[in-house]
Amino acid sequence: MATPNPDLAAIEEAERNSKFDRRRRLIGAICGPICALLVWLTPIGSLSVEGHKLLAIMTLVALWWITEPVPIPVTSLLGPTLCVVFDVVKMKDAFAAFANPTIFLFMGGFIIAKAMMVNGIDKRISYGIVSMRWVGDNPRRIFFAVGLACMLCSGWISNTATAAMMFPIALGLLEAIREMMAAKGKVISLKTYKYATGLMLMTAYACSIGGVLTPIGTPPNIIMLGFLDELCHINIGFFQWMIWGFAAMIIYFVIAYIILSRMFPADVKRIEGAHEFVEEKRKALGRWTLAQKNTMVGFLIAVVLWITPGVLSIVLGNGSAVLKTYNRLFPEAIAAMIGALVLFFLPGGTTAEGKRRSVITWKQAVEGVEWGTLLLFGGGLAMGGMMYSTGLSQWIGDNIVAWMGGNPSELTLVAVFCVVSLLMSELTSHTAATNMVGPLAIGAAVAAGFSPVPVAVGVALSASLGFMLPVSTPPNAIVYASGYVPITKMIKTGVVIDFIGIAFVTIPIVLYLVAAVM
Repeated sequence: MATPNPDLAAIEEAERNSKFDRRRRLIGAICGPICALLVWLTPIGSLSVEGHKLLAIMTLVALWWITEPVPIPVTSLLGPTLCVVFDVVKMKDAFAAFANPTIFLFMGGFIIAKAMMVNGIDKRISYGIVSMRWVGDNPRRIFFAVGLACMLCSGWISNTATAAMMFPIALGLLEAIREMMAAKGKVISLKTYKYATGLMLMTAYACSIGGVLTPIGTPPNIIMLGFLDELCHINIGFFQWMIWGFAAMIIYFVIAYIILSRMFPADVKRIEGAHEFVEEKRKALGRWTLAQKNTMVGFLIAVVLWITPGVLSIVLGNGSAVLKTYNRLFPEAIAAMIGALVLFFLPGGTTAEGKRRSVITWKQAVEGVEWGTLLLFGGGLAMGGMMYSTGLSQWIGDNIVAWMGGNPSELTLVAVFCVVSLLMSELTSHTAATNMVGPLAIGAAVAAGFSPVPVAVGVALSASLGFMLPVSTPPNAIVYASGYVPITKMIKTGVVIDFIGIAFVTIPIVLYLVAAVM
């Protein structure tokens, strides 16, 4: 019987995915406007005229966010534009959310992260962790260390960038295994080797898990914080989010490590040459440069400014005049911008032509800012804000609560929106999914008489658990491209980790930890 060609199978799978994407876009392009028109033509007496128009526009935007007939950021601009054209709100109100301070928090975080990448700080952190003595040549410890490096880096820089950085390291370690096996006379194919699949999945999953640590770690976090501030005037501080995010991150990681290490164990006790491979990479980085040292200065300035309110709250109390003054002068967005702007003033050495340069150049900074994400974030905030101002959010919230029996428990409400957020993030961008689910979740919580904070945190955390499909998150797509991860394995492990994570981590955290801190 002929052995199937893994490369051919990967090509066929990619072609199937491409056909599916083309059909999805075509169906969305046709059905989006038709569904929006049908919503507008359907009489809804309990809605205002403006709310009815907005519901039709939201139908189009939501369907196009999911099916992507045009790029997601374009759809994010289309929504507010149509709201002005169809007289839902005035232009100033429609686009005010694009100047929301939270956008500048994200922008500052992008610039700091880009400086860390340009100057090699991310590599120093990752190689430093994986090359530690306790890791050695033990495959289980290597598995743990690679995941740990991914997780810690992705808390501060983009999940995609972290995955792209750690991917070659994981491939190098797998190549060391293959060479060691070949030296012993055992030929293996990494495309069918269990440990290779597990290490690739750990690289992807740990990048997504690490993103929950900080508000800037992944877009869903900052989106839900923005919704809470914009719609409910509730401000969640950087330090306060990190308390919840740290607890969730650690437990998610432990769950992922246990499941993956048992499903994809190594069949050797030592990987000869693995430690030397990583150590050579680490030594090749050389001594710390001026640019690297000053990058850390800018990063630490931002971190100190971010966590100071939490320290002041603990020491002086929430009602302290000092704390109130500090929050007025140094809100999270200003802290991020100070940390980012400092990088343009601190020296970063000299160029090849002998000219002095700063830690990061404007060109590098512009390339580091994910403008599409900022537009998507602004569009989501804009649509969410209009849902509240037109009464659409209250109408949807009341209907969701009525569908749940009229008096749902907070546990039921949180559980439903956590699952919806997870499923939506598996099918489309987790950023777009959060923009769609976030306002509905907050509206339903308010309509039911609950605090919107637990369900908002639950939606954000659940959106980061997109582990089932290559399209769910960029880290998944990156490791799937290696050919070492069969789609069936990704779906199987993703389902298990997703629902264990929601049932035993997300829901308990938002119902108990959040309630205790609020």
